[in-house]
Amino acid sequence: MYQGKAISVALLQDGIAELIFDLQGESVNKFNLQAVSELDEALTLLEKSQDIKGLLVSSAKDVFIVGADIMEFGRVFGAGADSIIAHLQNNNRNNCRIEDLPFPVVVAINGFALGGGMELCLACDYRVASTKAKVGLPETKLGILPGWGGTVRLPRIAGLETAVEWIASGKENDAQTALTARVVDAVVEPEKLRDAALFTLQQCINGKFDYAARRVQKKAPLQLNFIESMMAFETSKAFVGAQAGRNYPSPVTAIKAMQKAADKGRDEALQIEAEAFAKVAQTETAQSLVGIFVNEQMISKKAKGWEKKADKKIARAAVLGAGIMGGGIAYQSALKGVPIKMKDVAQKGIDLGLSEANKQLSKRVERKKMTPAEMGDVLNRIEPALTYDGFDQVDIVVEAVVENPKVKRTVLAEVEAKVSPDTIIASNTSTISISSLAEALQRPENFCGMHFFNPVHLMPLVEVIRGTRTSDTAVARTVAYANAMGKKPIVVKDCPGFLVNRVLFPYFAGFSMLVRDGVDFRRIDKVMETWGWPMGPAYLLDVVGIDTAVHAEKVMAEGFPERMKRDFTSCTDALFAAERLGQKNQKGFYDYQTDKKGKPEKVFNEDVLALLKPHITGAVEASDDDIIARMMVPMATELARCLEEGIVETAAEADMALVYGTGFPPFRGGVFRWIDSIGVGAFCEMAKRYSDLGALYEPPASLQKMAANNQKFYG
Repeated sequence: MYQGKAISVALLQDGIAELIFDLQGESVNKFNLQAVSELDEALTLLEKSQDIKGLLVSSAKDVFIVGADIMEFGRVFGAGADSIIAHLQNNNRNNCRIEDLPFPVVVAINGFALGGGMELCLACDYRVASTKAKVGLPETKLGILPGWGGTVRLPRIAGLETAVEWIASGKENDAQTALTARVVDAVVEPEKLRDAALFTLQQCINGKFDYAARRVQKKAPLQLNFIESMMAFETSKAFVGAQAGRNYPSPVTAIKAMQKAADKGRDEALQIEAEAFAKVAQTETAQSLVGIFVNEQMISKKAKGWEKKADKKIARAAVLGAGIMGGGIAYQSALKGVPIKMKDVAQKGIDLGLSEANKQLSKRVERKKMTPAEMGDVLNRIEPALTYDGFDQVDIVVEAVVENPKVKRTVLAEVEAKVSPDTIIASNTSTISISSLAEALQRPENFCGMHFFNPVHLMPLVEVIRGTRTSDTAVARTVAYANAMGKKPIVVKDCPGFLVNRVLFPYFAGFSMLVRDGVDFRRIDKVMETWGWPMGPAYLLDVVGIDTAVHAEKVMAEGFPERMKRDFTSCTDALFAAERLGQKNQKGFYDYQTDKKGKPEKVFNEDVLALLKPHITGAVEASDDDIIARMMVPMATELARCLEEGIVETAAEADMALVYGTGFPPFRGGVFRWIDSIGVGAFCEMAKRYSDLGALYEPPASLQKMAANNQKFYG
């Protein structure tokens, strides 16, 4: 009946038509402009046909529809509210036409049905899902809300409580959860999906399933009286607002849209939803979160490009040093299916590494994300070792011993003699030059950095560091291994601190100068947490470890003395001298005690103020804006230098490295997107106000040139 590049319609037996999604040239189905246009054409044919008794909606791919084409959002969002609403109307009109067809419509959900894909499913009369299906409305994770009827149809189908939970959280849900919530009507094994959907459709045609009554319910106001409605919505807004926080307005905006539309019919409710969508789509939060999604796609594509260059699959790995970090690397590798040897010089280290892996696996079993048998399988993929026996069979070795250049060089040379000439060796160093470490090796072309962040199982970033003699093969295989571990690898060039630590320690330098100048570290923490950081700089230093920070600060000062060498005793120096090392010994800027959940809880100790007092040489009157500027300018200017020097290739990779590796607030989109939001020129002017603090506050030439030409990092 119809054949397009995204959609086709075929006439089956007994008067049943099948509308099939299969977007050519893509691995998944998504609603791009072409798919929306073709759906409009296909529906016109279906509406005109006199012979159709029912419609089956299906996908020819392994997924159903993953949602809208987010790459098109930037152009739409930038055109203003009227343009956004007009863009939404095209698909809203199509979904309403599906809902109004003169015959029943059943959808077979065979895989991911997310966002706009799920909203199309809600427009159908019955939803039959495969056990492999994953469904949800994740729009709030992008700072927006469902815009093709999700806030209208879901509460009328599954009830207000389910709608609020699904939409506000943005979570993906498995098929059984969706069935229990009454979002889908049946769940069957994948091989039975088509027959089950056709059977359901036939029951509608035969009059045994009253699809017309369902349509009446979906088009009508919500079945709640005034008191029920007010209590349900007000409670939801308060709870969700507290969970989301003020920097993420879309979950509460979605609930407000549902509340305003509760006593309205479908078409009026859809208009309310569109207006709410247009409102949040123009916020900086939405633009930043959509920007992060686009950046993630680019980074994933680059990583896959590197992986394709790998001439060999990583089938077996090894890690040297079985402490917390080594154990974390072993756990992550084994969890994702890559067997790994975990070597240490002492049984005590092996026991610590196995304990770390066992702890993380036990948590997965407790949360029912894994069975005890699966936990056993993962542990069996970790082979503890006190010798190098079998190292000639591994494809990559990750060195994770103490952060000491002499020790690392000795260990690296030792392991190189035990592995095959083809094995890649990677150092999990956080600051030490890869090119320098390579001097100890006979095959420096097979050596690179592979910098994991702690805790390994939670932090997505892996910096793959290219030394001056590192080959493409070494980079490609290392990126492939990071991909296999479920990490987000970003390739950077070698320099002191590489990318993340090189820009994180100027941020800490800004903090040290603020404390020196008399600003209470607790106030700095509070201001930066309010700005969006998950923890303030003092708290973060306690988590990193004061001793680790002091060591890294020295490395950075040697590498960049003109900017990072200081002429005063810093707060971290004072704490280190007093053996207050942070969470690792329960005392740093804060004292730490274990809470009811077994997690460290910070407690203020007056003694710390007395300890720092001799090193405070100023008494500046700093506003909150001053604190933010003095913290962020050093990080931003150093990141701009990294981009200028080619340490990182693109602004997108630089931004994502900080989001993945430091917890930089996602709603700000990254450092460079934040600079764009205030303007490069305005940022340079802000930096100049603090020029007396030293070279860290001086914008590099590339940034000043951008300001002069009124340029942005993102077009």
